[in-house]
Amino acid sequence: MKFPLLICAGLASAVAASMALAQNAPDHPSSYGWSMPVSVPAGAGVVRLPLPKEVYLHARTGNLADVRLLDRDGQRLSFAISTPPAQSSTQRSSVAARIFPVTGSAVDKGGSQHVEIRTGSDGQLLSVSAGAGNGAAGKALQALILDLGQQAPGSRIGALRLTPPADAGDYSARVLLEASDDLKQWDAVGTTTVNWLRSSDTQTLSNDSIAFAPRAFRYARLSWQEGQPLVFAAIAAQAVSETEVAPPRASIVLRGAPDKLTSDWVYATPIAIPADSIALQFKESNVVLPATLGVYRQNSYVPQRRLSLHRQTRAANGEYFDPLLTTSFYRISEAGKERVSGDLSMPVVRTTQWVLRPESQSTAMPTSAPLLRLGWTPETLVFLAGGKGPYRLVFGKAGAQPVAQPLSQVAPGYRDGELQALPIATLGALTAHAGASDAAPAPAGISAPWRLAALWAALLLGVGVLGFFAWRLLTQMKQEQMKQEQTTEQTGQQQTDGEKQRD
Repeated sequence: MKFPLLICAGLASAVAASMALAQNAPDHPSSYGWSMPVSVPAGAGVVRLPLPKEVYLHARTGNLADVRLLDRDGQRLSFAISTPPAQSSTQRSSVAARIFPVTGSAVDKGGSQHVEIRTGSDGQLLSVSAGAGNGAAGKALQALILDLGQQAPGSRIGALRLTPPADAGDYSARVLLEASDDLKQWDAVGTTTVNWLRSSDTQTLSNDSIAFAPRAFRYARLSWQEGQPLVFAAIAAQAVSETEVAPPRASIVLRGAPDKLTSDWVYATPIAIPADSIALQFKESNVVLPATLGVYRQNSYVPQRRLSLHRQTRAANGEYFDPLLTTSFYRISEAGKERVSGDLSMPVVRTTQWVLRPESQSTAMPTSAPLLRLGWTPETLVFLAGGKGPYRLVFGKAGAQPVAQPLSQVAPGYRDGELQALPIATLGALTAHAGASDAAPAPAGISAPWRLAALWAALLLGVGVLGFFAWRLLTQMKQEQMKQEQTTEQTGQQQTDGEKQRD
């Protein structure tokens, strides 16, 4: 029993040696169909590289498994591939507030009924005046009502900046800020101390603004809790608005060709494109095309209902049409303007061929295959700038195994904001490698011509070991068989001699 085990061990050793050569071998740009030089900012540690369209057009695996980042010696750099998230852009602007002084003695005590406020049809504040019953005492300044105007959707106010009058001296007061959308209900925003110092030749402001958590409102009211009320020369509101900025998009336009067996149009597609939007472009005007977009798939078992419907199958060999999206595409001209069906969103689809199947034949159908436009969000490659520069991004090798690592292993401890702020690497011109093959790359110090010889030598060594142990096993088996035959003959002879003696 030990010899079969030795045979298995020898064969396993040979296979392991061959696999070790393949796995430990560094990648070389010549092993891939395409490459691009990568430039990294000086002193950068972790770098991000938005993948260009060329990678998606020439990669030969659907999950970008054949993408490599190599240093000068062909050693792989650690990297992760991630989809960039949507970012928000913050805009800040200054809005001049219209100031309306309020005089009286009861405004700050909920006596707004003693103040007459007139507004326009659009909500613009026109005037604020003291109501009946405010005598001479009603001339004292009690508050300021501010009209900030109609704000843009999504805009919020985050601060008020106060400008003192030109003739104002040193000043200090504690003010209450309230906000409202209808001049009836007021919400307290907060209190703050406003003060500044004025000298003979210059003015030093210590605190001339009221900051608070951004919120949406149109009207504001300032009243004094301490200090002398004052009509400020100007008040400006700081408006803050955030808009979502989608990651950069990429697109490709494909030409269609008629299918030889059906009335479908087919579009050859690079396998690496993660298409999440699709559209048709027509050459003719006034075209309406109800159609289904899908892909051909292989299945070892084709249901009978598919085989019985000519338009549900392409061939009876397990290939069937899988519809993914059904709609009406169009291009209509009217009064010098065009109505065009736009891009349609869909789940990510990776395929080598899109199929367009018209739903009906009509005079409004195009005479030739429309163009197919695919859109996608390019991914970002985050890598550790180690090894020896310069670097190269290589891709275009069928059957390659993925080497991308989780982002947490490439940039541990980095938060989303920090990842977006990483320095960006730049790419050079695309280079095509003539004669690139799918063979495993050679290890360091072994040139490409010797790579295959090394692998064959390891394999032949394993076969030789296997043959040697097989010969030993056969020899031992023959010897054991001869011994058994001799033992059997001797036993038979002894039995015969014993019978003769009894007779």
